[in-house]
Amino acid sequence: MPRRCTVCEHEKVEEINRLLLEGVSLRDLAGRYSVSKTALHRHKESHLPAELTKAREAREIAKADSLLDQVTELRDKALSILDKAEQAGDLRTALQGVREAKGCLELLARLQGELQEQATVNILINPQWLSLRTVILEVLDRYPEARQAVAQALREVEGDVVGQ
Repeated sequence: MPRRCTVCEHEKVEEINRLLLEGVSLRDLAGRYSVSKTALHRHKESHLPAELTKAREAREIAKADSLLDQVTELRDKALSILDKAEQAGDLRTALQGVREAKGCLELLARLQGELQEQATVNILINPQWLSLRTVILEVLDRYPEARQAVAQALREVEGDVVGQ
């Protein structure tokens, strides 16, 4: 007969489930509720109700949407103040409004994944790649057919990378 889950039978299972979903460490929960870390791990992997997991994901999505809404409101306020400052001829305040609106737009773009902040690296001109490529082809000098096949494959791959 299979063992019963000590966490499922615990009098505070709902509280334990909530804390597991919040990411509280198994060690902390084990000490707090007098259950083993292993039992908590098994429970989390096998018994934690799927509905709770889905509810947590829905809360996270709602929270992200709320954050986007708040940043959008800030942007709108900054643009409104900018407009009023321009109409009043207050260039100093207008310039501050431009800076604030720009910051809000950058934050919105980052949150929505529209702002690419990663540097692009061209491996084809990287000295380490060029050195490795040379070594590979030199080693294959003893095997002309293999060298030719590898050189052709490298040309094709490099051509595909340049064509992107």
